[in-house]
Amino acid sequence: MRSNSTAALMALALSSATAIFQAGPAFAEEPQKGGTLRILGSAEVDRFDTIPPATSDAVNFQRAVWRQLISFAASADTAEQVKAVGDLAEDVPVPTNNGLTYTFKLRQGAMWNAPGGARQITSEDIERGFKRMCNPAIGSPHLTYFENLIVGLADYCAGFAKVEAKVEPMKAYIEANDITGIETPSADVVTFNLKTPANDFIYLLSLATAAPAPVEVLNYMPDSPEYRTNFISNGPYTIESYVPDSMLRLVRNPAWKPETDPLRKAYVDAIEIVAGVQADAAMQQLQSGDGDMLYDHSIPPASAQMLIAQGDEKMSTVTTGRTRFVWINTVSNNNGGALKNVKVRQALSYAMDKAAIVQQLGGPTFAKPLNGIFPPNVIGYHEFDLYPSKDAKGDPEKAKALLTEAGYPNGLKLKMPYRNIGSDPALAQTIQESLKKAGFEIEISPVPPADFYPRLITNFSNAQNGVWDLVPAGWSPDWPGGAAGSIFLPQYSYNGTHGTFNFSDYNSDRANELAAKASATTDAEESVKLWQQVDETVMADAPTVPLVAVYTMLYHGPAVRNFLPYAPGGQGDWTNVWLSR
Repeated sequence: MRSNSTAALMALALSSATAIFQAGPAFAEEPQKGGTLRILGSAEVDRFDTIPPATSDAVNFQRAVWRQLISFAASADTAEQVKAVGDLAEDVPVPTNNGLTYTFKLRQGAMWNAPGGARQITSEDIERGFKRMCNPAIGSPHLTYFENLIVGLADYCAGFAKVEAKVEPMKAYIEANDITGIETPSADVVTFNLKTPANDFIYLLSLATAAPAPVEVLNYMPDSPEYRTNFISNGPYTIESYVPDSMLRLVRNPAWKPETDPLRKAYVDAIEIVAGVQADAAMQQLQSGDGDMLYDHSIPPASAQMLIAQGDEKMSTVTTGRTRFVWINTVSNNNGGALKNVKVRQALSYAMDKAAIVQQLGGPTFAKPLNGIFPPNVIGYHEFDLYPSKDAKGDPEKAKALLTEAGYPNGLKLKMPYRNIGSDPALAQTIQESLKKAGFEIEISPVPPADFYPRLITNFSNAQNGVWDLVPAGWSPDWPGGAAGSIFLPQYSYNGTHGTFNFSDYNSDRANELAAKASATTDAEESVKLWQQVDETVMADAPTVPLVAVYTMLYHGPAVRNFLPYAPGGQGDWTNVWLSR
């Protein structure tokens, strides 16, 4: 059955897991309710809606205010971290119809905090969430996972694309049209019909974009000021106040019933996400007890090394599959379209000194060189290197030879903006020095964090117009464990419609064919081998230069208890910690 195949995939993903530290000690005190959890970060929560693009950091916010059919438990056990469980769904169903049909029974008592009073979440709300994915105003970056998988969704979205991007016509289209592959035979039952078997479909339903939508949101543009002002939650917390670029305060949702939610205890009364706090200052506040947890900061290597040496029990780790890499712009005509030449891209791959990047990030405790698109602990990861060099230090001479073969014996001048936050400036300088040895002159320029992803590199016109040639980027799988599809599909496949995170519309028919087979098979071993072939196929084209797999180090303040990793968010679970102060 599909469930057995999926479980086998999870086991294979975990078999290569290497934990640097275990989670901190489980405190034996009796949990206490109350208090305000203070989350410190450099940037604010960039999206409140489930539909538009959002950073991976926003997953923890979404965990507090939204529920999906499927989710994951917060746990120190790596096997439990990647086990899909029912959230709004009563349980995880076994598919029928040869793996093409999934039927979910909804939990009763799971409510919207609606303007007219608490209201039961229904199957129509589930379908409405899917209908909003391809709205013509601001669509979901995760649409590619679903559009050609759920029966009728591609046709529904094709019709929606013709609708004017305004509230009234979008609302009218959603209310007048259905997705044929999503059935709502009763208020508490929803059924999905797929075109092909997909051994990761259950995990797709854990994404925030698959969350239900109350009918009221159709009165507003997605994630508009009006949407935010009239925010409706179905999780344990809801928005009380919001000061842009400063603070977002969440308080208890009066419509949420703890007996309907097996995953969130909601011990604290309020959660404050404070923006504008630099990494060193945030760590100081955590150590002094003035702050509790981090939002978008990685722990500075110097701080982490000191805390490890001191044996600080508030240090822990979570496996998220985080990677750092450099994306190459293959659509602009800069330098006569030089980056469209695979030999130039391969030269960049040979030139990169990954060992220096590991050291810049704090050493092998914090990162390891990566040579493919899949990181450790994700299906498809395996040890291979199409562009080898001694000790991962790069091969400038091989790179220069390839540049000469490509017609650029004097090197190339390339533009590389970078996110001006945390370790990114130092990382950009390390990349710059690394490539300089091979004849690449890299012009680096800082970009504010709030602009880097939403306005610079996810805006395709910037790639087409040559605003950038290279960009250092990061990626975390959209769900934990068997998440090869969440790396390949959004970043390395192109179906004729630009995807948010495939920055230069890279596509490989061969890789797409292999990926489709890997997702459809019920043979776990075959799926692993196919995803490995996908990795090697993509890397032969060198659309990106993988740099490192990053180990996610976690830290929290002294008052925080029950700090359990929530793997999709790469942090402790806000909805399950409690405070001793």
